[in-house]
Amino acid sequence: MANTNQLKVIYGDGTLGVGGNDFHYIFSYSRSGLESLVIGGKEWLYREPKPTFWRATTDNDRGNGFSKKSIQWLGADMFIDAKSIEIKINDQPIAFPGAPVNNRYSNHEFADQVAITYHYETLTIPSTTVTVGYTITPDGAIKVAVHYAGKKDLPELPVFGMRFIMPTKAVGYDYDGLSGETYPDRMAGGIPGVYHVDGLPVAKYLVPEDNGVHMQTNWVAITRNSTKNNADSSTAPFSLKFEKIGQPFAFSALPYTAEELENATHIEELPLPRRTVVSILGAVRGVGGIDSWGADVEPQYHIPADQDIDFDFMIKRG
Repeated sequence: MANTNQLKVIYGDGTLGVGGNDFHYIFSYSRSGLESLVIGGKEWLYREPKPTFWRATTDNDRGNGFSKKSIQWLGADMFIDAKSIEIKINDQPIAFPGAPVNNRYSNHEFADQVAITYHYETLTIPSTTVTVGYTITPDGAIKVAVHYAGKKDLPELPVFGMRFIMPTKAVGYDYDGLSGETYPDRMAGGIPGVYHVDGLPVAKYLVPEDNGVHMQTNWVAITRNSTKNNADSSTAPFSLKFEKIGQPFAFSALPYTAEELENATHIEELPLPRRTVVSILGAVRGVGGIDSWGADVEPQYHIPADQDIDFDFMIKRG
């Protein structure tokens, strides 16, 4: 780059490229999200990050009928696209730079800050909106701001957050938060501290269900040592860090999506673990456990659909 103190901006026909010192990000217009996140020559994305609303059904969810009541959120989780996209350069809005508008730009465009915001609409009845904004600075850090617009007459949510699917299995992760698996109504035994977890452990329930959530997290660093690039034979570990900006977040790091867990009726039906699925969550429903025959989760651990949810976090090299 000509100027390492600025971002290089590439206005493609269908994408916006943003690069700097040893990093390059590609934001897709048609695929409604961040398409590529390369730091130090390592790709961190297998699919575009999208808002997530679903967690795999637990025994308690089955017992109290919650999943059936909230089934719309499973479809919303699987199928969501951006209805519009906004771009700001140096905090100033610009005309959407798709073809042929992008022809006005050269291949030597630089900026101090680039922001791109995706406006999603859920496939629910009634529908509601989610906005996800990415702000990139010359050090390569990405601020992610997520907003769910509360809507009356929608069922309660299982979770709300962002799901990141990575190309290969992580060798482990480190985090600053509560020890062990915790949920909003299962935090009493969690001890604050910095912890390391080897691999991507999955609770060996007979019937797979949601597991592995960690509440009150200040940061989590995911470490991999392999890529999908056949020319890359290095096994040196490399990491990506998710860090709170305001309030702590919840997260899980598993080798499966919520849908893969949901689709398996027995643990042996789960596919071979090949990727890393990191969910950064701004809201999590409690799991209950008072009994498994009908008792609902305590009211304070529900996620009402008619209330706004806002959270933000930073993505940076580990």
